[in-house]
Amino acid sequence: MGLLTFKGGVHPNDGKSFAKDKEIVELLPKGDLVYPLSQHIGAPASPVVKKGDHVLKGQMIAEAGGFVSAPIYASVSGTVKAIEPHVNPTGAKVNCIVIENDGQYEEVEYPPVKPLSELTKEEILNMIANAGIVGMGGAGFPTRVKLSPKEPEKIDYIIANCAECEPYITADYRRMMETPELLVEGMKVILKLFDNAKGIFGVEDNKPDCIAKLKELVKDEPRMEVKTLMTKYPQGAERQLIYATTGRAINSTMLPADAGCVVDNVETVISIYNAVVKGIPSMERVVTVSGDGVANPGNYKVLFGTSQKELVEAAGGLKEGCEKVISGGPMMGFAMYTLDTPITKTSSSILCLSKDEVSASTATACINCGRCVEACPSRIIPSRLADLAERHDEAGFVKMNGLECVECGSCSYVCPAKRHLKQAIGSMRKTALANKKKK
Repeated sequence: MGLLTFKGGVHPNDGKSFAKDKEIVELLPKGDLVYPLSQHIGAPASPVVKKGDHVLKGQMIAEAGGFVSAPIYASVSGTVKAIEPHVNPTGAKVNCIVIENDGQYEEVEYPPVKPLSELTKEEILNMIANAGIVGMGGAGFPTRVKLSPKEPEKIDYIIANCAECEPYITADYRRMMETPELLVEGMKVILKLFDNAKGIFGVEDNKPDCIAKLKELVKDEPRMEVKTLMTKYPQGAERQLIYATTGRAINSTMLPADAGCVVDNVETVISIYNAVVKGIPSMERVVTVSGDGVANPGNYKVLFGTSQKELVEAAGGLKEGCEKVISGGPMMGFAMYTLDTPITKTSSSILCLSKDEVSASTATACINCGRCVEACPSRIIPSRLADLAERHDEAGFVKMNGLECVECGSCSYVCPAKRHLKQAIGSMRKTALANKKKK
């Protein structure tokens, strides 16, 4: 039987060798910390502190702004310096809480937690919500909402996204190599919420060491299974991962729960363990600094709010002539024009490249080769959709299933004409989705 996978996809150079074998290093920030109030899908968090307040590590500084929202906690002790707009990793200016780090790291006293076996489902969900946990793979969807489907008894699979298919990023890989037991314990917490569900760890076959470690840990767990996936991008995309591990298909009008599935990233599952078993809110994550444009690529455990500039300096700084820095990976990340931006809940990587190949290339006319169609995991026609997007034909775009695009960038990667297909489709898709919500 072949390896589990999906139709379409591409095989870019994975670039994992830069940081794959670098153990996680804990980084303590030196300068001010900046906490954007929008680090998640949904309503921004609302500040509960004001300028001049002294805060402790682990203290809530912003509460959830609604049901689809998440609170934010101070990751250091210090003084609230300002509440003002700052640039976030995507380049937008958003309101942020700025804390002057006193370097003491005085921490609040966390309330005692009950053993997992004594907690009710509602208590677990409340602990996850209060901890401010969101999807840390990139989307930032509040985890409490994701774990509260209308019909929890119809959830058959909890899928831990261990694929990490985006090139260069090795943060999840190091987590699985160094502390795989935390991932398994986090899965136990989630499974307590769903009586009929089975836990699946979906890992690409380029990580045989992780597969071996996880299989050893779950060999006596009847409700958990490790599934080996073909190494292919975008194997870790939610729809593609669900299809590869369960054979179930979803589209843009459905949620994973509609197919009886819940998908969570490695870092998210570990944060759930920390919140429910240890009582510690979401304040840190592992971030990869990689690429041929940085002196010493590596993986760092970083407190939220830490300046990305400090993190790059900890990795030896940018090499002379570094042309491009990306927040995230090369396929779905955001090119940055400044490193004076904070690490947020969804920051997985800082990629530093010596050459900006995209800017150096020149887009030419489509040659109708069909490579983008062959590569597209959503089985749509990117070349035609990009034409419609460039003509601002929203009705035609929607009619041709443009909303099914997962914005993985596979089409742009294979296009011999170097057309910016993903960018054009993504812009129109955002416009169409926004207009759809207004109706």
